[in-house]
This record gives sequence, structure tokens and C-alpha cells, in this order.
Amino acid sequence: MKITAIDVYGYELTYAHGEYVMSKGRAAQSQASTLVRIRTDEGHEGWGESSTLGGTYLPAFAEGTREGIRVLSPFLLGLDPTNLSTVHRAMDAVLLGQNSAKSAIDIACWDILGKVANLPISSLLGGVTQEDFPLYEAVPLASPEQMAAFVKMRGEAGINRFQVKVGNDPYDDAKRTRSVVQACPDDAVIIADSNGGWNVQAGIIAVRELAGLNIYVEQPCRDTADCAIVQKMSSLPLVMDESVVNSAELYRAKYEAGAGSVNIKLARVGGITGAVRMRGQAQDLGMTMCIEDVWGGDVTTAAVAHVAASTQPESLLHASFFNDWTKEHVAGYVPRSRHGRGRAPNGPGLGISVDAKALGPALFEVA
Repeated sequence: MKITAIDVYGYELTYAHGEYVMSKGRAAQSQASTLVRIRTDEGHEGWGESSTLGGTYLPAFAEGTREGIRVLSPFLLGLDPTNLSTVHRAMDAVLLGQNSAKSAIDIACWDILGKVANLPISSLLGGVTQEDFPLYEAVPLASPEQMAAFVKMRGEAGINRFQVKVGNDPYDDAKRTRSVVQACPDDAVIIADSNGGWNVQAGIIAVRELAGLNIYVEQPCRDTADCAIVQKMSSLPLVMDESVVNSAELYRAKYEAGAGSVNIKLARVGGITGAVRMRGQAQDLGMTMCIEDVWGGDVTTAAVAHVAASTQPESLLHASFFNDWTKEHVAGYVPRSRHGRGRAPNGPGLGISVDAKALGPALFEVA
């Protein structure tokens, strides 16, 4: 089998709850997402997706993702998309890093592999270890009262795990977090996520102010070494995210920063392939993890679902279904969450059907 064409589409994903706000003024009502369709000489096609949170969350942005795919695509024509090792070697020989672009291609190749094998991706990853799994939702940074109202609203939909956006003034952040804790039942899982927004001093103040709460703290500072300094002053369990981009950083996250959990985002590590590799390493290290992506719609959600469903249950903290967070649906709002839990589709590949006609013309095609 050979890749004969790669089509790239763009669409806007509107946040379902108004404005998505993180630390340091990072806010948006919608995000640009990129869809990739890989076509083959045997009539198979696969879909992948990669979306960024603007250009200030990670060193990636929508236009760069699309240009990266444009640069990579000519070197993939003629390759077998079911040979993921060869595909990644070809991409790495052209561009260093650029995992956001590589992720969309990787997911599309996995989709084809599953369709050729007539198996869902989760089966190819070792099999489903849990028929359904817990989901979390982020709580946009706002006033303590607004954030408490948000978790009460989403609690009515069955969500019981929340990532509270903090990372500005540490005293105000403590008030925000306490308001959410008070608004949630005792068994809720709550994570105060700075997204690297605090400097060392603010991070130290924040963990002091949050001490005693039954919560996690996530990525207090942008650099792993700074997170390690903050964690030495904290009694709260630490989750690492943005700075964990490879195996070395995962090791540093545990043994230098003292993290017991890590967020694994597909687009940050190069797709399903990179996520599964890091998942295995984290499981071996005795860490728990969140399986998710940077942002996305139905295609991203399906990819995340297959990785989450095949993760050891005791290692999976939770996952995210971004198509619950966004209004646009390119595959009929599949997969679908139920009462705060997700499932992987059971059809071949991603197990979803993308409506290409609804996307409009491709941004570009490489053939």
C-alpha cells in the first residue's frame, strides 16, 4: 500500500462555554484546528487532527502546523501508511520537532492501519483494559463565584473531575480553588493548573496558600527545574504537563520535580505513537496520567479515547473529550461521553466517519 495524496482542511472549533481563559491573559472563544486526510492507492483513507491553543500555550501555532504538514507531505508520498516506523523516520529526517504537524499525520496513519486490519486502534494498542473511563473538564479562569457556578453546572452533566485554571496572583488563585472545592462533592478530583503561569516565588506562595486542600497542583512554573523548587515547598501531589516533551523530561518530572502524574497530550509528543511510548514509560515509573490533547474535535477525541481505553486502569487518572468542550462536529459528535465517562469507538481504525463534504474545500492537497 502506498500514500497517494494528503489533503489538509481547516476549521474553527468554538468553545462551548463562551471564553476559555488560562493564566497570563491567554483567552479565546475559538481555536483553529487542522484535519488531515491521507489517501492510498488501495482506496483506504485515514483522518488525523491537530489543534493548538493559539500560539502562546506551546511552541506551536495553527499556521505553523499546516505549513509543517505541507513540508512533510511530499516525503510521505509512496510510503506505506501502515508502517508507522518508516513514516516517522521519514518525517524526522525532514523536520526536527514540529510534533503538532506530525501528530495529525500519525493519527491518520493509525486510522488506516486499523481499517486495513479491521480492528479498532485500541485493539492494536494491546486491547481495551476498561470499557469506560473517567473524564475531566477544565474550569476557565474567572472570579471565584463564576468558577464555582461552572463546576456546579458541569456537575449536573456527571462531571466530577475538574482542572481549575490558575496561574495569576497566587492569593486570588487560592480563593478561586477554594471556591471550587467548596462547590464540589467530597469525592471530586480537583487539579489547580497554572499552565506554567507562576514564577518560582508566586508558585511557592500558591502552594502554601493551598496547603491542606484535597487537590493536585499542575505545572506551577514553565520549566521543570522551577517546578521542582516549588514542589519542595509543597505537600500537595504534583502533575506535570507542558514541559514533559520527551522521555528525558518525563524522568526529570518524577525524579527531580517529584511528580506522581503526567499529562500526555498527543500533539505535544507526535501523535498516538508518541503518546503510547510515553504512556508505557510512565506506567513503568509508577506514575498516573491524563490522556488528552492540546485541543480538538471529534477526530482528536476518538484518538484520545483509543489510547485511554487501552491504558492500565490503575494508571489512568482521567482523560478529556474535547468534542464535549466544543460546538463543531465533523464526525457526528462521535465518540460521545455519558455521565462524565468516555468510551472508545469499536469500529475499525478511529471508528468514526468524517463528513468531508461538510468541511468545504481543502486548504491544500499534496499528491
